[in-house]
Amino acid sequence: MGYQIRIPRNNNFDLLRFLFALTVLLVHAHAISGRPELSFVTYLSSGLAVKSFFVISGFLITMSYEQTNNIRLYFSKRLRRILPAYVFVVVVSALGLALLSNVPPHEYFSLSWLKYLISNLLFLNFLQPTLPGVFENNPLPAVNGALWTLKIEVMFYLSLPIIVWFLRRVGVFRGVVFLYITSLLYVYAMGVMISSHGGIFVELQRQLPGQLTYFLSGAGLYYFYGVFVKNKITFFCVATLVYATEYYFVVEILKPLALAVIVVYLGCVAKSAGNFGKYGDMSYGVYIYHCTVMQIFVTLGLFGNSPMIILGVIILIVLALSLLSWRYIEKPFLARSSHYVEINISKG
Repeated sequence: MGYQIRIPRNNNFDLLRFLFALTVLLVHAHAISGRPELSFVTYLSSGLAVKSFFVISGFLITMSYEQTNNIRLYFSKRLRRILPAYVFVVVVSALGLALLSNVPPHEYFSLSWLKYLISNLLFLNFLQPTLPGVFENNPLPAVNGALWTLKIEVMFYLSLPIIVWFLRRVGVFRGVVFLYITSLLYVYAMGVMISSHGGIFVELQRQLPGQLTYFLSGAGLYYFYGVFVKNKITFFCVATLVYATEYYFVVEILKPLALAVIVVYLGCVAKSAGNFGKYGDMSYGVYIYHCTVMQIFVTLGLFGNSPMIILGVIILIVLALSLLSWRYIEKPFLARSSHYVEINISKG
């Protein structure tokens, strides 16, 4: 057992994750459909939502690791949470979308299909984001463009034991600062390469080293949670000012840390908005199902002349899928120590 803290049981992290997932859904609605009537969602930021996910992961996954008896149990809990629904959406998409393909079955179930299945199951979505003859005429042909972040999430899970070992060796503060600066330098180096060469460096910049500042900021706030809580108003006000200032900068030095302070403050320091977690965690389902549902609607020409109404229908469908996924695919695999399982036990 490592460093432990106590956060309010009725915290707002479940609510925040749900709102962030819904934000990504709304932004993707415009990008996937290409309908100008939905351009209002461009005022939202899917990038901000994704980075906030990384912050929450840094805070909560570090807490999970530090409060878990052994590394095997840690990895077991992580895999139980992320794999069942992920495997389901990849396999069902690979099989079911044959019905929407514009190529015959013998061409659909080809090496490209197998490459899609294997690469996506291995979280290497960028190797084969499309299926044969599927969504080819859509504005964006990728089957599920949101899945790219899951690869980074899994890499965070795998890297955390090494990161914690490093922090314990050199000291938490010095270790976090060193890794934070290293991540910033990586982003800057990739930015230079993008300006010179573009291409693959755009993809490389947004991979784990480039996102590590957000994960580390969340982890750092876990380790210094006591100091944070004692000075919560000061931290929050300064972070809001810094984030608003650096929002317009090309080089974002303190923005990841500022965002982390804001997210963690809203998540477990500010007053609880109610026990949203008692309904389960539908945020993951919303995130991994919405893109494919939207792509199907676009392919079938269902956006028609009422894209706002169709968007509402899509949201309802995705919420229903997410609820079913939570109840019958995700929740049954959770460890008995999961707070979602404990909530149900206490109800009973």
